[in-house]
Amino acid sequence: LLINGSPHEKGSTFTALSEVAGQLENDGIETTLFHIGDKPIKACIGCGGCFESGYCVFKADRVNECIDLAKQTDGLVVGSPVYFAGPNGALCSFLDRMFFAKGDKYAYKPAAAIVCLRRGGASAAFDRLNKYFTISNMPIVSSQYWNAVHGRTAEEVKQDLEGMQIMRTLGRNMAWLLKCIDAAKG
Repeated sequence: LLINGSPHEKGSTFTALSEVAGQLENDGIETTLFHIGDKPIKACIGCGGCFESGYCVFKADRVNECIDLAKQTDGLVVGSPVYFAGPNGALCSFLDRMFFAKGDKYAYKPAAAIVCLRRGGASAAFDRLNKYFTISNMPIVSSQYWNAVHGRTAEEVKQDLEGMQIMRTLGRNMAWLLKCIDAAKG
Protein backbone atom coordinates (compact mmCIF):
# COMPACT_ATOMS: atom_id res chain seq x y z
CA LEU A 1 0.00 0.00 0.00
CA LEU A 2 1.42 3.36 -1.05
CA ILE A 3 -0.28 6.41 0.48
CA ASN A 4 -0.11 9.69 -1.40
CA GLY A 5 -0.32 12.36 1.29
CA SER A 6 -0.39 15.27 -1.13
CA PRO A 7 -3.53 17.20 -2.03
CA HIS A 8 -2.29 16.98 -5.65
CA GLU A 9 -3.31 13.55 -6.87
CA LYS A 10 -0.82 13.36 -9.77
CA GLY A 11 1.94 15.72 -8.53
CA SER A 12 5.47 15.23 -7.27
CA THR A 13 4.56 12.86 -4.42
CA PHE A 14 2.58 10.67 -6.82
CA THR A 15 5.55 10.65 -9.20
CA ALA A 16 7.93 9.44 -6.49
CA LEU A 17 5.47 6.83 -5.20
CA SER A 18 4.87 5.60 -8.75
CA GLU A 19 8.60 5.02 -9.16
CA VAL A 20 8.62 2.90 -5.99
CA ALA A 21 5.47 1.07 -7.12
CA GLY A 22 6.98 0.38 -10.55
CA GLN A 23 10.01 -1.25 -8.97
CA LEU A 24 7.86 -3.29 -6.60
CA GLU A 25 5.75 -4.51 -9.50
CA ASN A 26 8.90 -5.36 -11.50
CA ASP A 27 9.87 -7.54 -8.53
CA GLY A 28 6.48 -9.30 -8.49
CA ILE A 29 4.86 -7.31 -5.68
CA GLU A 30 1.28 -6.11 -6.22
CA THR A 31 0.73 -2.46 -5.29
CA THR A 32 -2.16 -0.15 -4.48
CA LEU A 33 -1.80 3.62 -4.65
CA PHE A 34 -4.11 5.42 -2.22
CA HIS A 35 -4.66 9.19 -2.41
CA ILE A 36 -5.86 10.88 0.80
CA GLY A 37 -7.66 13.50 -1.29
CA ASP A 38 -7.81 17.26 -1.25
CA LYS A 39 -10.69 17.79 1.18
CA PRO A 40 -10.22 18.84 4.83
CA ILE A 41 -9.24 16.02 7.19
CA LYS A 42 -10.28 16.26 10.84
CA ALA A 43 -7.55 15.95 13.43
CA CYS A 44 -7.59 13.20 16.03
CA ILE A 45 -9.30 14.43 19.20
CA GLY A 46 -8.15 11.55 21.40
CA CYS A 47 -11.72 10.50 22.17
CA GLY A 48 -10.78 6.81 22.31
CA GLY A 49 -13.76 5.72 20.23
CA CYS A 50 -11.43 3.69 18.04
CA PHE A 51 -10.35 1.51 20.99
CA GLU A 52 -13.56 -0.49 20.75
CA SER A 53 -14.38 -0.46 17.04
CA GLY A 54 -10.90 -0.31 15.50
CA TYR A 55 -12.10 2.59 13.35
CA CYS A 56 -12.10 6.34 13.72
CA VAL A 57 -15.39 7.87 14.83
CA PHE A 58 -15.08 10.50 12.07
CA LYS A 59 -16.39 9.07 8.81
CA ALA A 60 -16.43 12.03 6.41
CA ASP A 61 -13.01 11.28 4.87
CA ARG A 62 -11.05 8.22 3.72
CA VAL A 63 -9.22 7.29 6.96
CA ASN A 64 -11.33 4.21 7.77
CA GLU A 65 -11.04 3.00 4.17
CA CYS A 66 -7.27 3.23 4.45
CA ILE A 67 -7.29 1.43 7.81
CA ASP A 68 -8.95 -1.54 6.09
CA LEU A 69 -6.39 -1.49 3.28
CA ALA A 70 -3.46 -1.22 5.72
CA LYS A 71 -4.71 -4.19 7.75
CA GLN A 72 -4.78 -6.32 4.59
CA THR A 73 -1.47 -5.19 3.12
CA ASP A 74 1.97 -6.68 3.71
CA GLY A 75 3.90 -3.39 3.58
CA LEU A 76 3.36 0.36 3.63
CA VAL A 77 4.97 3.37 1.95
CA VAL A 78 3.80 6.85 2.92
CA GLY A 79 4.69 9.84 0.76
CA SER A 80 4.34 13.51 1.64
CA PRO A 81 5.18 16.86 0.16
CA VAL A 82 7.21 19.13 2.42
CA TYR A 83 5.70 22.59 2.64
CA PHE A 84 7.05 24.10 5.87
CA ALA A 85 9.86 21.77 7.04
CA GLY A 86 7.39 19.01 7.86
CA PRO A 87 4.93 16.60 6.29
CA ASN A 88 1.66 17.89 4.87
CA GLY A 89 -0.64 18.80 7.78
CA ALA A 90 -3.60 16.94 6.31
CA LEU A 91 -1.48 13.80 6.05
CA CYS A 92 -0.41 14.11 9.69
CA SER A 93 -4.07 14.39 10.76
CA PHE A 94 -4.84 11.39 8.55
CA LEU A 95 -2.00 9.29 9.99
CA ASP A 96 -2.74 10.33 13.59
CA ARG A 97 -6.21 8.89 13.19
CA MET A 98 -5.05 5.90 11.16
CA PHE A 99 -2.47 4.85 13.76
CA PHE A 100 -4.12 5.90 17.04
CA ALA A 101 -5.09 2.70 18.90
CA LYS A 102 -4.61 0.68 15.72
CA GLY A 103 -0.82 0.45 15.47
CA ASP A 104 -0.82 -3.17 16.63
CA LYS A 105 -2.73 -4.05 13.44
CA TYR A 106 0.31 -2.95 11.42
CA ALA A 107 3.04 -4.47 13.62
CA TYR A 108 5.86 -6.24 11.78
CA LYS A 109 4.78 -4.93 8.39
CA PRO A 110 7.71 -3.23 6.62
CA ALA A 111 7.20 0.49 6.13
CA ALA A 112 8.94 3.42 4.49
CA ALA A 113 8.42 7.15 4.27
CA ILE A 114 9.28 9.33 1.30
CA VAL A 115 9.31 13.10 1.12
CA CYS A 116 9.07 15.42 -1.86
CA LEU A 117 10.44 18.91 -1.59
CA ARG A 118 11.94 21.81 -3.42
CA ARG A 119 14.89 22.50 -1.09
CA GLY A 120 14.89 22.11 2.72
CA GLY A 121 12.95 20.36 5.45
CA ALA A 122 13.48 16.80 4.30
CA SER A 123 15.05 15.38 7.45
CA ALA A 124 12.41 16.81 9.82
CA ALA A 125 9.54 15.57 7.63
CA PHE A 126 11.18 12.18 7.11
CA ASP A 127 11.72 11.80 10.86
CA ARG A 128 8.12 12.67 11.71
CA LEU A 129 6.70 10.16 9.24
CA ASN A 130 9.00 7.37 10.42
CA LYS A 131 7.77 7.80 13.99
CA TYR A 132 4.36 6.39 13.02
CA PHE A 133 6.14 3.18 12.05
CA THR A 134 8.57 2.91 14.95
CA ILE A 135 5.79 3.43 17.48
CA SER A 136 3.83 0.63 15.77
CA ASN A 137 6.63 -2.00 15.73
CA MET A 138 7.02 -1.72 11.97
CA PRO A 139 10.48 -2.37 10.47
CA ILE A 140 11.72 0.66 8.53
CA VAL A 141 12.86 0.01 4.96
CA SER A 142 15.71 2.17 3.77
CA SER A 143 17.29 3.04 0.45
CA GLN A 144 20.79 4.14 -0.54
CA TYR A 145 20.21 7.64 0.89
CA TRP A 146 17.35 9.53 2.50
CA ASN A 147 14.06 8.73 0.78
CA ALA A 148 13.60 12.13 -0.83
CA VAL A 149 13.07 13.61 -4.26
CA HIS A 150 13.54 17.24 -5.17
CA GLY A 151 11.22 19.22 -7.40
CA ARG A 152 8.12 21.34 -7.09
CA THR A 153 6.33 19.63 -9.98
CA ALA A 154 6.13 16.08 -11.31
CA GLU A 155 8.28 17.09 -14.25
CA GLU A 156 11.00 18.52 -11.96
CA VAL A 157 10.94 15.35 -9.83
CA LYS A 158 11.49 13.22 -12.94
CA GLN A 159 14.62 15.30 -13.62
CA ASP A 160 16.00 14.46 -10.15
CA LEU A 161 17.86 11.39 -11.38
CA GLU A 162 19.42 10.60 -8.01
CA GLY A 163 16.06 10.94 -6.25
CA MET A 164 14.38 8.65 -8.76
CA GLN A 165 17.19 6.09 -8.30
CA ILE A 166 16.64 6.28 -4.53
CA MET A 167 12.93 5.51 -5.09
CA ARG A 168 13.76 2.47 -7.25
CA THR A 169 16.26 1.21 -4.66
CA LEU A 170 13.62 1.66 -1.97
CA GLY A 171 11.21 -0.41 -4.07
CA ARG A 172 13.82 -3.16 -4.51
CA ASN A 173 14.64 -3.17 -0.79
CA MET A 174 10.95 -3.32 0.15
CA ALA A 175 10.38 -6.18 -2.32
CA TRP A 176 13.37 -8.07 -0.93
CA LEU A 177 12.16 -7.75 2.66
CA LEU A 178 8.58 -8.71 1.75
CA LYS A 179 9.87 -11.82 -0.03
CA CYS A 180 12.09 -12.73 2.94
CA ILE A 181 9.13 -12.44 5.31
CA ASP A 182 6.97 -14.53 2.97
CA ALA A 183 9.68 -17.21 2.71
CA ALA A 184 10.01 -17.34 6.50
CA LYS A 185 6.29 -18.05 6.83
CA GLY A 186 6.92 -21.21 4.83
